[in-house]
Amino acid sequence: MHTNVLVVGAGPTGLMLANQLARRGVHAMIIDRHSGPAQQSRAMAVQARTLEIYAKMGLADRAIELGRPGTGANMWTNGKWAARIPLGDIGKNLSPFPFVLALGQDDNERILGAKLHELGIDVQWNTELISLQQQADHVDVALKQPDGPIRRIQAAWVAGCDGAHSAVRAKTGIGFPGAPYEHTFFVADTEVTGAMKPEELNVYMWRDGFHLFFPMKGRDRWRVIGITPKPMRGRTDLVFGDLIADIRREAGTDLSFKECSWFSIYRIHHRCAERFRDGRCFLLGDAAHIHSPAGGQGMNTGLQDAYNLAWKLALVVKGQAEVALLDSYEQERRPVAQQLLHTTDRTFTLLVSDSWTAGIFRTRVLAKIVARAMRIERVRLLAFRTISQIGVRYRGSALSQALGTLPEGAPLPGDRFPWLRLRMQPDGPLEDLYQKLDDTCFNLLVIGQPGPASVSFGDLVQVHTIPDDPANALELARVHSAGPVFYLLRPDGHIGLAGTMLEATAITRYLAGHHLRVERSAAGAAQPASSGTLPLTS
Repeated sequence: MHTNVLVVGAGPTGLMLANQLARRGVHAMIIDRHSGPAQQSRAMAVQARTLEIYAKMGLADRAIELGRPGTGANMWTNGKWAARIPLGDIGKNLSPFPFVLALGQDDNERILGAKLHELGIDVQWNTELISLQQQADHVDVALKQPDGPIRRIQAAWVAGCDGAHSAVRAKTGIGFPGAPYEHTFFVADTEVTGAMKPEELNVYMWRDGFHLFFPMKGRDRWRVIGITPKPMRGRTDLVFGDLIADIRREAGTDLSFKECSWFSIYRIHHRCAERFRDGRCFLLGDAAHIHSPAGGQGMNTGLQDAYNLAWKLALVVKGQAEVALLDSYEQERRPVAQQLLHTTDRTFTLLVSDSWTAGIFRTRVLAKIVARAMRIERVRLLAFRTISQIGVRYRGSALSQALGTLPEGAPLPGDRFPWLRLRMQPDGPLEDLYQKLDDTCFNLLVIGQPGPASVSFGDLVQVHTIPDDPANALELARVHSAGPVFYLLRPDGHIGLAGTMLEATAITRYLAGHHLRVERSAAGAAQPASSGTLPLTS
């Protein structure tokens, strides 16, 4: 076997998957048909859930340093300021990163690529997947290399992270139903001055569409995204200068464009793969689902695909789980993609519709509705949970199980466990729970009762007995989990098993019943199965 996992595509999704596998002791081969990392990108938003994952990798500070935390969004109609939506603390107490970070896909790729290099893995550029043939215990793969010869390798698993035109998807025969939107769009990195509110997102709504101005690093640097004007939609020779008059007419005559360093025109599709897995091959990110940019969800959804699959695939490769565990990847992630397609499609259709009523709604009604709604605490929290992706949950997953009736309002199996600050040791300091938990294993939180005294789960599960403490009581009461209660958190931070009174055998039964190999030591303690990592020949 040449590699345990072949990752096809070195965009954000592929880089995240390779990083997460490496952190868990699985060395992947990652290839890309392009000559190097992206130099520009349309994706600009990094959501809170992505930053939480970055923090576990030691990358959050670097991302924030390179990007711009969004403190607000300003809505303009017909060139006049209409409303401001505060974003700076919209997710306070919900995430250590209660904001949206403006950071381009190209910068995300550089951060993830540098981390992967630290872990001893480099992308093999100019390497294209030519064919794959699945066998019972591996995949035969043919790769075209930079100097021309075809290299043939065997991979235990193949992950298609190779975008909308995925070779992995095509060669496994997985359908990709959907369609493009009728409009064409443009993106430009510019130096421009005007009435835009500095360091915040500015949204210009007009009769026939919208323009988005994203703040970028540097003086007067803005990324402008918008709909190509009707008379220009069929042109292939369009340059940014052709659009300036229309942008100034629709967004404000005070705009003064001094430079455009990058300009591109593109179509947007909405599609979802018929399935996310075929035997030993998986689809992730844009290879599995593409949708409108409404809400800045695309890149972040692909990164969560990778985070979900990585811990499961690593356990299988290392012999600590049965192959059946991998069935939960599609079961959990495809409904997320379908729901995202549904919601972004409805929103985007309204934003780009050419109808008279949609134009009136955009220019006279939308800003007022959004501004008033965001004054309501419940609406703000719902908006943050949705856009930040911390609200993604897998309650219908086979891996989500409850024992008994949990307290009303408590987190449920399948939910991302809430972000808390707790004393993890008696008389110890308050600590960030997310930073305390090791995301390369399961974590058992025991609250309001003694922890298991005589059972050890080796390195498969870490046990944390939360001390009785006034500060802990207040924090746990905030999320309706004062106890007695226990939560078995999966490596990705979602709740696998939850209940009230803990029996150590319940944990063992859950692990064994959900394809995780738990063995008994001579002393009778539960232990994970020994590693079964496949040998590598290159």
